[in-house]
Amino acid sequence: MEPQFRAIADHALLVSFAAEISEEAHAAVVALDTAIGANMPAGVIETVPALVNLLVSFDPTLTDHTAVERYVRTCLQDMKVGEISGLRRHVQVCYEAPFAPDLEAVATATGVSTDAVINAHLAGDFQVLMYGFAPGYAYLSGVPELIRVPRKPAAVRDVPAGSVIIAGPQCLVTTLTMPTGWSIIGRSPTAILTGDPTHPFLFDVGDHVTFERIDRTTFERLGRETAHD
Repeated sequence: MEPQFRAIADHALLVSFAAEISEEAHAAVVALDTAIGANMPAGVIETVPALVNLLVSFDPTLTDHTAVERYVRTCLQDMKVGEISGLRRHVQVCYEAPFAPDLEAVATATGVSTDAVINAHLAGDFQVLMYGFAPGYAYLSGVPELIRVPRKPAAVRDVPAGSVIIAGPQCLVTTLTMPTGWSIIGRSPTAILTGDPTHPFLFDVGDHVTFERIDRTTFERLGRETAHD
């Protein structure tokens, strides 16, 4: 898989492995991200993995696109692309009203019961692909085909933080009150924003996520406990 290099402004290099999403391209992104992170060269500030590409940001007063590309090509020769092995993370979710306003619509659209939608979501094999759009917004692959639905025609405003949302093959747990065009099938009390500046989010790219069902009483109890911490 021969990557393409593109200069981004005066401070970044974009390394792209494919034009379309694939497991192979994403595995290469994660492998390169790991290889660079293991021995960050002078001037490189951070790497940002996405679905099929990796952004390498640098200080233009210390290095330049040519030097960074040369270093990345060295990493490409040495990196090992294989199965992505991340940590297993557990996220609690309540699928009861009023936390799941689109659950019935997803069931209708897919021709199954609401219980079947919930069970399919709980059985999903989810993996963190990337962060984007807003702080802590981890895009997860793995929504089962049975419950895949497209985005809504128009976004809904003021969707609460903690909402568990799906669109196509992807799932996300929101961290802020923001609009979304994805379907809201539950809400989670699990904190995604950690408050730790050295590790600000619960997930790392490559981590696996298991959703665990809780009832509304448990959700509200956990919310009260968090508020008193």
